[in-house]
Amino acid sequence: MSGKKVCIVGSGNWGSVIAKIIGHNVRDHPSEFVERVTLYVYEEIVDGMKLTEIINTRHENIKYLPGCHIPENVVAIADVKESAKDADILVFVLPHQFMDGICKQLAGHVKPTAIGVTLIKGLDVSEGKLDLISNLIRRHIKIECAVLMGANIAPEVAKENYCEATIGCKDETMGKILKKLFQTSYFRIVVVPDEETVELCGALKNIVAMGAGFTDGLKYGDNTKAAVIRLGLMEMVEFAKRFFPNPRIETFLESCGVADLVTTCYSGRNKRVAEAFAAGKGKTIEQLEGEMLNGQKLQGPPTAAEVNTILKKLGTEESFPLFTAIHRICVGELPPAAFIDCLKNHPEHL
Repeated sequence: MSGKKVCIVGSGNWGSVIAKIIGHNVRDHPSEFVERVTLYVYEEIVDGMKLTEIINTRHENIKYLPGCHIPENVVAIADVKESAKDADILVFVLPHQFMDGICKQLAGHVKPTAIGVTLIKGLDVSEGKLDLISNLIRRHIKIECAVLMGANIAPEVAKENYCEATIGCKDETMGKILKKLFQTSYFRIVVVPDEETVELCGALKNIVAMGAGFTDGLKYGDNTKAAVIRLGLMEMVEFAKRFFPNPRIETFLESCGVADLVTTCYSGRNKRVAEAFAAGKGKTIEQLEGEMLNGQKLQGPPTAAEVNTILKKLGTEESFPLFTAIHRICVGELPPAAFIDCLKNHPEHL
């Protein structure tokens, strides 16, 4: 298990924080990890320079997370196949919309003994079937894949404010290795075997965060937001029960569950854009995303659309009224004000 080479696939704000954490941790565990860490960066020109050059010379991602120092042993590479060459652990930190293309590029170019770790909060829908991003990685790249999710706002983690995260990993030995790779004095890791529920929580909470943003934009208070969080958690649990076998209810009490849900409903990009949309700025969600997020992508609207595709196909939209209303508002079928009616009429039990 010694001398594992790590590749990080993705370099947005969360990817940059993870690069900082992993860059330091591989140095702290030289018998278990290779010191040089590769970081796949989607190449962009920023202030007249390539982003890879900026990261490799200034050791900072000035576009997505200025002020966060990335250790010198983390090397930015613009070719995903080159960055993943000979890697033993691949850490995926991309908007989930791009994962299908990335997986197809990596197919046949990754060591069969490698393991993936997805930090991606989204779902995969292809040919009318719902699946997890970890399974997308398994299908295309032919490697096993663990999951890391938690209440982690990237700029706060970059400042080393204390927080927690959950790793879902069925392999106990690998779970211990991954804990060494990610845990720091300010970033506490708990490993659980319930991979599917950990990943589902990370995806579904972004839908609920859109609803929380709508209530903020409509100038409702914290009592209303608390109702959104409670009802959203109900639908998250019910969704897990219906579509994935044997979810552990206790997993929803980990950082990946209720903690991440609360954090995202009070801050984060999905909540902020939804709030601006509901406040009546006269702009679409797509326009606000472009103006407010500096190139980052929302995960709430596409995940809501993916979930709705399955619910509609199975005729179960009415069983998930909050998820359904949020999707319909995101695509313009309902005004944001209709969300309050959804809350008022939501059944006590699903």
